Formats: sequence, structure tokens, C-alpha cells
Amino acid sequence: MLKFKIHIVFVFVLVFHFCFSQLDKFGNKTFTKGDTLRGALLPERTCYNVLSYDLDIKVDIDNKFISGSNTITFSAEQDIKRLQIDLFANLKIDKIEFNGYELSYNRLFNAVFVEFPEIVKKGSIEKIKIMYSGNPQSAKHAPWDGGFSWKSDPHGKPWVGVSCQGTGASCWWPCKDHQSDEPENMYIRITVPVGLLAISNGRLINTSVINKDWITYSWYVSYPINNYNVTLNIANYLHFSDVYKNLNFKDSLTLDYFVLPANLEKAKKHFKQVKPMLDCYYQLFGEYPFVNDGYKLVETPYLGMEHQSCISYGNNYLSGYLGKDLSETGYLFDYIIIHESAHEWWGNNITTNDIADMWIHEGFATYTEALYVECMYGYDAYLKYINSEKDNIKNNKPIIGIYNLNNKGADDMYSKGALLLHTVRSIINDDKQFFEILKGIQNTFKYQTINSENIENYISKKSGKDFSKIFDVYLRCAFIPKLNFTIEADSLNLKIKYRYSMYSTCVFANNDYQNKNGLFTMPVKITFKKNYFKMIYPTTLWQTITIYNMKVEDFKVADDLFYMDIEHK
Repeated sequence: MLKFKIHIVFVFVLVFHFCFSQLDKFGNKTFTKGDTLRGALLPERTCYNVLSYDLDIKVDIDNKFISGSNTITFSAEQDIKRLQIDLFANLKIDKIEFNGYELSYNRLFNAVFVEFPEIVKKGSIEKIKIMYSGNPQSAKHAPWDGGFSWKSDPHGKPWVGVSCQGTGASCWWPCKDHQSDEPENMYIRITVPVGLLAISNGRLINTSVINKDWITYSWYVSYPINNYNVTLNIANYLHFSDVYKNLNFKDSLTLDYFVLPANLEKAKKHFKQVKPMLDCYYQLFGEYPFVNDGYKLVETPYLGMEHQSCISYGNNYLSGYLGKDLSETGYLFDYIIIHESAHEWWGNNITTNDIADMWIHEGFATYTEALYVECMYGYDAYLKYINSEKDNIKNNKPIIGIYNLNNKGADDMYSKGALLLHTVRSIINDDKQFFEILKGIQNTFKYQTINSENIENYISKKSGKDFSKIFDVYLRCAFIPKLNFTIEADSLNLKIKYRYSMYSTCVFANNDYQNKNGLFTMPVKITFKKNYFKMIYPTTLWQTITIYNMKVEDFKVADDLFYMDIEHK
């Protein structure tokens, strides 16, 4: 998802699953049982594994009304008498069917507890069909809040999209609304008024004219997909296409673009940046993860979203962020294309199994922007771009959220997550190894849901360096390390005294970080002679080093390679 500079509530709390409500550590947000039902893996969810969804939805645009069904194919992970699906309370459940029988259910907040007349035996594969209808919530400021965007194009024709990251797919269709469980495949059937196109994820497999008023577009997703990535787009679209080929990979990738008629020629020129971008991403991360489903950009009435194989595009064919160079670096590119496409690897190919770890999606995607700049303009441009991210960070809340409550971390997850990866790269100090690790993450966790510790442990193992305490500080604490140093000049020699100072606001520590977690250490580069940098290994204890034949004004800390505070006394 794209960055948005707003104040996001993030706090620390000990989660008790069955308490009705609770305040976070700072008293800023009250969590309810509804939050637990949405965010936790309670037995009614862990008892089954989704294998496939078959979503069939009719969109009545004039009345902002939807109706249809979702058939869930699932395997029983244990004997099941009741299970939980999710659907927002403002949407009506018309019926739930199972093997020809109508099932009973009860609703609590946005959770639906389905009762089976007999035990569903462990190991069996079954289907339930949920028929539903109603007026789904409209997004007030898409894509940052979830729901439908009901708009009109410049010619007054309908222009409809849906986005729901964070809010949840259950705001518009019934499902097991938890990122830990992705279906292996999915059918998406969308019925709309004749004269409009309905674009969704995957491949179009069928178009059926129902009558003179309605037409159904059937799409098939052949890969695992997380729920918030499922989308639909309805408009009087025009379509053009291309093919991307990479000499290092045998499969060619279809590129499909759906745009409003007035923007066709503009889009044909503007979208030419997709192929050079793919050249970079293939080199960095490997083949596009969803080759069989293709790559699509679809013009939407909101700014953008990383919907798998169906990226929402609303940046008005401008460079930067709606024409603004927020990085102030001068390296202009279409932010939405570059950032949201990066999510095809970071967020879609690998997905966090709890929204609390969304820094993996957003931090890696933001870092990919800098890598794209490096790919196109060189390493110095990369340094300029990645360091521009420092201005976006507040460091007032951790970037890992609260697990089991559908609670994401601070918006710092974008820029701070990217700068953490930049720092990791500098600590590894071996680009060949670092980029092998990035590609290895994609291959090792392909089409899987993961948590932050999976990534943290992988980086430590493959680099041969223990990053555990570094990850703890940057991910689970609000602060960043502060490097304190003093300089005493003696003739041509410098006596440097240095250490890290730490703070006490950590999610896992009641008092002092060091007392709770032991000695913190992280290498950093300093000058040992003019313009020559070498690693030192500060800890939270004072150390002293003498540098010979150096002037004070030539001493520098490589603060462009490491994200930390620096205090010189």
C-alpha cells in the first residue's frame, strides 16, 4: 500500500483473547472482542484451511448494492462442529448451504459462526456456500480506508473500484478474513451492466451475456492470493497490451492495461516505464511471481493499491506522487507504478500472516524504490534517495504492531523499514551476499505467509551475522540507536571515545533495554584517514580508539550508510 502521512495510533498491550475491551499501553485505543475476532486465530478459524474461493457477485451501481455468493472449499484440520467466517455486519447473509442443507449461524460483530448439523471429520474436503447482499461501505478516502469507490468518469459513465487493505475483505465479501490463510486458487465472477468492463485478478476465462442488461466476467486466479488483494474494477475501459521477455527466464509475461478512453494515448506513453522497471525487479528478486496470471495496470478512481496481478493505478499519469517529488531528490518516476509493482514480490508473493508485521510489505517495497533508483541512475543516486526517507520518520512508536488484533504498526514502517534494510546492507558490507539474501527470501518463502521472525532469522543465518538485537531495536522499539562520541586532538592524532546510548521505550521491555536484553552492539563505519572508512563495533559501553595522522575536520561517521542518531560532544 502507498504511504500516507497521517498519525497512526500504535501502542503496546498484553493481549487477552477473551476480554471484551482493553486499552493499549498509552490509552489511545480501545480494543474490543470484535478486534480479537478479526485478528486472532481462534479455534473456529484454525479448524479449517481454505483451499479455494468461488466469488460470484452482481454489482448494482445505481443503488450501490451488491449481491451474490462465495463458495468456500476447505479441508478440515480437525473435527469441526462450528467454524468462523467473516462478513461485515451491515451486509445481510441470505443463506448458508452445505451439501444441500441450509446451515444455522449466529453473528457477533463482523464474525459469523456457522453450525454444522453433524461433525465434519478431520481430513475431509468440503464446501460451504454463503449467499449475501447489501450496500457495502463506501470508502471515504480510498485506499487508506476500506470499501467501494463509486465514481463517474469524465463522460459521466460509472467508474467503480474497491480497496480494503487493513479494513479487510469481509467489508465486501464473506471469507476467512485472516492473512495467514490464502486459497490455492480463486474464481471471481462479476456481473455488471452491459457496456461496462469488469476487471479483476488473474486471467479472464469467460464472458457471459445474461440478458440485454447484464454481463458476467469470470476471472481465475491460479496462485495463492491474500484476501485484501482481491479486487474488482468497473468502467468503460479501453484495453491495450504488450509482452515482457527477459533473457534469463524462459516464460514471457503478458502486460495488460485498462484505462479510461480519454487517457489511452497518454497511458501508452506513460506505461513504457513498466518494462525497464521489470528489468530491475527480475534482476533483484527473480521472475515475476504470477507469470501465468499476467501483469495488469488498471486505472482506478483512487491513487493505487497492490492488488495481485491487477495493480490499481490512479496517479494521473504523472511522475512522483501525483506530480510531487516527495523525496526532493529529482529522480522522478511514477511512484505508484514502481511502489505498487514492488508489492508483487513483497506482500503478494510473500505475505505476512498477521497485519502487525506489515513492515515486511511496506518496508521492503519502499526500499525497492531506492533499489530501482540505483538500477536506473547509479549508487550515488540510491544513497541520495534512501537517505531522503529519514525526513519521514517520527520514531515515536514501533513499526511492528500488536499481534492477534488486526493492528498494524506505525506508519514509520515504510521509511524506517527501508532504512533498516539499508543499514543491514551496510553491516553485511558485501553486496553480492546481500542481494543473494533478497532473492533467497523470495525463493524460500514463495507463495507463503510468514512472520517477521522468519525474515529476521533468515537474514541472520544467510549473512552469518547475528542481527537479532538490531532487529529488536529497529522493529520493536520506538527509538533508534544513538552513537555518542567525543574527540580529543593530540598533535596529528585523534582520540575517539564512543558508545551507543539506548532508551527505555521498547515493546518487550518494562524498563531499560540493555538491562532487559543485554549488551547492544552494531557496527558502523568511520574514517581512519581522509575519505577512507572502516568498521568499528560500538556497544553500549564506552570504548576508545586512536586514529593516527588525521585532522579533526577529516573525521566522519558514515551516516549515509547507517540509520542512527549521532551525538558529538
